[in-house]
Amino acid sequence: MPKIIVTGSDGRFGKILRKLNDKLIFRNKKQFDILSPYSISKNLNKYKPSHILHLAGLSRPMKIHEKSVSKSINLNIIGTCNLVNEAIKRGIKIIYLSTSYVYPGIKGNYNEEDALKPWNNYAWSKLGGECAVHMYKNSLIVRLCMTEKPFVHKKAYANVRTNFIYQEDAAKIILKIINKKGIINVGGPSQTVYDFAKKNKKKIKKIFSKGEFPKRADMNLKKLRKIVRI
Repeated sequence: MPKIIVTGSDGRFGKILRKLNDKLIFRNKKQFDILSPYSISKNLNKYKPSHILHLAGLSRPMKIHEKSVSKSINLNIIGTCNLVNEAIKRGIKIIYLSTSYVYPGIKGNYNEEDALKPWNNYAWSKLGGECAVHMYKNSLIVRLCMTEKPFVHKKAYANVRTNFIYQEDAAKIILKIINKKGIINVGGPSQTVYDFAKKNKKKIKKIFSKGEFPKRADMNLKKLRKIVRI
């Protein structure tokens, strides 16, 4: 197992990773400030990791990326650029978690080479981070579609198709592909959000998107299936 340092480890996904593998080096936002090149350098020099699993950044609520554009830019784009710059100096591999929402969300079945057109500011901020990571060849970009278990919402879209996968399953997959490079779509079978949710939550109300979410954001997982069984 490579020596992996995890940024943003106090988030939901970081806590799940800790349960799976407590031998990773977990650093929260106070211990590892991605907006401070000094803090990044200090951590990398101290722990000398071979890999950085980059979880730190701004995600929810989605509206925060519309209301606080500068905060979104700073944490998801500039912070990631800072991390890439310090990784380049040391030859450390970066694993960056992006989102399926960087795809246009019109035709569905998107593969890793398809054209991108993020549909909201959150996705734009993640694509901004992708740009920096992609310029550094010792990297892996994971375009991910995941959610909490159990499904937390009382309603689910019946006309929005995605590749939702629970965070626990996503974490297991990421640890299996940690040594791959390039871009890999990660998720579960293509299905509506309602069909996904009702498998584990029988009492859920069916609703329909009127444009607030892309109707076909589902990804092609052929590349992933060649590496792991899903």
